[in-house]
Amino acid sequence: MARSPAQRLGLAQGLYFVATGVWPLVSMRAFERVTGPKTDDWLVRTVGVVVAVVGAALLAGARRRRPSPEQAVLALGSSLGLAAVEAVEVGRGRISRIYLADAVGEVGLALAWLAALRGPRPRFR
Repeated sequence: MARSPAQRLGLAQGLYFVATGVWPLVSMRAFERVTGPKTDDWLVRTVGVVVAVVGAALLAGARRRRPSPEQAVLALGSSLGLAAVEAVEVGRGRISRIYLADAVGEVGLALAWLAALRGPRPRFR
């Protein structure tokens, strides 16, 4: 059976969030080589755990043909929230400009979710 657009998005965002969330837990050194040095490693790891858990929840929700309202809120809210924080903090010079690439990707995910939710049958189940 073919996957719905929402299932594909849940799978893609879930995998991306799990991978990026676990990354600083596996190797802070490699994470910092790409994203720049951090002063509070515990905070980076805390955010990593939360992002990975959000990803796992999106992966679990991707099993459904239609997303639940909770899955849609989690997917859109996490993407837009991360993008907003990254854009503001890059603008303030607090984090590396590499985070703008992630912010663009997060906005892309949010737009894709909006398009998928407006599909032929925009009902929640």
